[in-house]
Amino acid sequence: MTDFAELPPGPRARLDNVTVPACLIGAAGDLVRTALVIDGDRIGTDDAGRDAPAIDLAGAMVLPCFIDMHCHLDKGHVWPRSPNPDGTFLGALTAVDSDRAARWHAGDVAARMEFSLRSAWAHGTRAIRTHLDAVPPQDAISFPVFATKRDEWAGRIALQAACLIGAEDFSTDGPFRQTADLVAAHGEILGMVTYALPDIDRRILGLLRMAAERGLAADFHVDETLDPGANTLGMVAAAVLETGFDAPVVVGHCCSLATMPEAEALATLDLVAKAGLHVVALPMCNLYLQDRAPGRTPRWRGLTLVHEMAARGINVSFASDNTRDPFYAYGDMDMIEVLREATRIGQLDHNGPGWVQSVLGNPARAIGVAAPSLAPGAPADLVICRARHWSELFARPQSDRMVIRAGRQVARALPDYADLDPLMEPA
Repeated sequence: MTDFAELPPGPRARLDNVTVPACLIGAAGDLVRTALVIDGDRIGTDDAGRDAPAIDLAGAMVLPCFIDMHCHLDKGHVWPRSPNPDGTFLGALTAVDSDRAARWHAGDVAARMEFSLRSAWAHGTRAIRTHLDAVPPQDAISFPVFATKRDEWAGRIALQAACLIGAEDFSTDGPFRQTADLVAAHGEILGMVTYALPDIDRRILGLLRMAAERGLAADFHVDETLDPGANTLGMVAAAVLETGFDAPVVVGHCCSLATMPEAEALATLDLVAKAGLHVVALPMCNLYLQDRAPGRTPRWRGLTLVHEMAARGINVSFASDNTRDPFYAYGDMDMIEVLREATRIGQLDHNGPGWVQSVLGNPARAIGVAAPSLAPGAPADLVICRARHWSELFARPQSDRMVIRAGRQVARALPDYADLDPLMEPA
């Protein structure tokens, strides 16, 4: 592929012979060959490109920059100092709890957040929602750090944060009220992990009411287990309908749908569709954690019922989740990797076009940011890969991709893991 830097200098350029998903330009089908015009910091019209310098990209695939709507910037990159001892969910919880108590001061959290943001920027991400562990006193440490990063990265990566507590730490009259006020002061999102407590339905209702009182959206970790009896997803949907909660509600994971009886799973999805919930699936982390036992090959892989959701009009996205921490030892904030693995794990490739929206328009709608687009007038924020077809895109990691922001190629230098070495010394 011709290097983008070979374009003559100037505010306009025409990218000829590019491959784009048809759904991003309002066309029928899957992939189409076309031309795109860059007019300053925007996608231009055909008229604007008539006298613009042209470059033939030989079929290279062009995508808008991505949206990563579920990750954990505060946990990222602690693996070298706090690995998961056995790869299990309980092992992850224990390792993170110990690491947080010993190490998560403001400087540590800020440095690890910055590393992940630099990685996401280099890979072509334009918006991120992160979850922040928020049991006091960590809430008062991490939210101010996040607010500083949000300001520092404004104009490059739009950042949102949802507080994260276990359902057992929620109450309407305890410490969580102060956490909710802190979240509201920063204009962010209320969140909670739901699981089978005796009064979990009351706690879900309580969180939605607290969010409504403060004008906030809600974001739940739901049923991250393969227990077929776990169905707090249905409770969240029922609570949204009961309260008339009208801000966006996101539910992540929903793994138990894959193991519960089919009739119950599909009835739950009908309720989710009626409630208008947004679902985010996290295939890489769930593949890593779910159905793990020593000396036993996993049978269940933890992916939720994304095809059945899409068939019901439920808004489904994919996202990074954890990055090099006890919940997932790998990852690099790379949404092409996420889409590639989702395609392989979820067999998206023979189930109709448009799944690319699961890392573009779908998460944009879920978290309330502008939808990435290739239409005239949209920001010229692009990712260009040598691949000409989906099989080429997903066969390689696309390490040589180009990232264009505001109409100009950006340097794609990934941060060096050695930069984090000072944080990895023993506590």
